[in-house]
Amino acid sequence: MSESSQRPPAAVLFDFDGTLIDSAKSVLAGLQYALTSASIEAHCALDASIIGPPLRLTLAKLAGSDDPALIDRLAASFREHYDTDGYKHTEVYEGVPAMLQTLHDAGIALYIVTNKRILPTLRILDHLGWRAWFEAVYALDALEPPAANKPQLVASVMQKHSLVADRTWMVGDSEEDRRSAEANGVRFFAASWGYGGAAGAGLETPAELTLTALGNRV
Repeated sequence: MSESSQRPPAAVLFDFDGTLIDSAKSVLAGLQYALTSASIEAHCALDASIIGPPLRLTLAKLAGSDDPALIDRLAASFREHYDTDGYKHTEVYEGVPAMLQTLHDAGIALYIVTNKRILPTLRILDHLGWRAWFEAVYALDALEPPAANKPQLVASVMQKHSLVADRTWMVGDSEEDRRSAEANGVRFFAASWGYGGAAGAGLETPAELTLTALGNRV
């Protein structure tokens, strides 16, 4: 392990779905609602493996069409279901609240970088009472203009907050999360409890991140 990879973090960037929260049931229910409202049968498995990419890409894959008008209708139906009530059924991975509280109390700046839309992201954080733990929360659509992808989002967050690459860690569950970290030169940890199947240094539990981060500070 290189000297830089052993440096303690000043900041940690977290993916959201599949890393801090298990939104599978609520998101899948919203996607099914959208398809049913348009009398469309799913063109691929409607399961947790589809969660992660931006909403419009997910809907296009499910619908088997990238027709803008159709995707607009499906997205509106999804938002009608998820943004009003569905998000309240979000589940929390065991150990995550304690991890966030401990890292925050240790003075490590915590950020969220997610493909999820910013509106439900903030509503979930408020519903869970987590907002105070984070220095800032970012989604693709939180930037103006919106970020094209997560690597670009991470780059923007690092620039905006003057984060130093070798003092910044990233935790996520998908290959896109891993690529986002690598593209920006930050150390990546795969949340093995999520549904994204990311390769890389794996964490079996959230507590392992706490031990690694605070152990490096000793």
